[in-house]
Amino acid sequence: MTKNTGTQGRTEQQKQNPSALDNFLPLIVDVAVPLGSYYLLKDGFGMSTFAALGWSSVVPALRTLWGLVRERKVNGLAGLILLVNVVSLMLTFVSGDPRLMLAKDGAVSSTVGIGILLSVRMGRPMMTAGLKPFLVKADAAKEAAWTRLVSGASARSAAFLRKERAYSVVWGLALLAECGARVVGAYTVPADTMVWLGTVFVVGAIGIGMLVGGGLAIAPMEKMLKAETEADPSHGEAEENSSLAGSTHR
Repeated sequence: MTKNTGTQGRTEQQKQNPSALDNFLPLIVDVAVPLGSYYLLKDGFGMSTFAALGWSSVVPALRTLWGLVRERKVNGLAGLILLVNVVSLMLTFVSGDPRLMLAKDGAVSSTVGIGILLSVRMGRPMMTAGLKPFLVKADAAKEAAWTRLVSGASARSAAFLRKERAYSVVWGLALLAECGARVVGAYTVPADTMVWLGTVFVVGAIGIGMLVGGGLAIAPMEKMLKAETEADPSHGEAEENSSLAGSTHR
């Protein structure tokens, strides 16, 4: 009986080195799908705010239920999104104030921001899911160096972990600031202006997250990861063996 070791090997490698899409998938399902479906149903299909909120709550509701049934724990981010949608449904039902509707859209940003900050508090910074593939770049030596750094086995671990947490904190605070700006704008700026200004706030928050997070955390983490990789004895041996193999072939 022949075993398909090639397929098994690829599957095992995918588990050990997940792609950027694999890392971002939970965030996409829990946040992007509910948010995207809300705007698609509301603006694309002309549904009422109440109906769009209701239908966009289906995915986070199912994710929360699935977590309770299968893993016996609440999916934190999906639960937060669901809670925001439920509260928004209640507000929509009891009030027809357009300014309240504009302010309510900031609830999504604040939910994601709070979720990111809570993940830092729990020792599992959410933004690391997208940061790791960007820094490691599917390099086995860098992967091993990353593991040592985050496990506390390296002298650089404490500094590395501080920068890892700082990156998520920057994004969490940027999104909370975007929410605050949206709420203030909803009650001080004309509603027609606020419709497009809200998008400017979102883009601004993303820009701040990228610029500040990049300078404060990504650049130092890259340097520490490079230093840790070069300090690994096996890394030097691998390069030497590679050079010897090359000279033998010549």
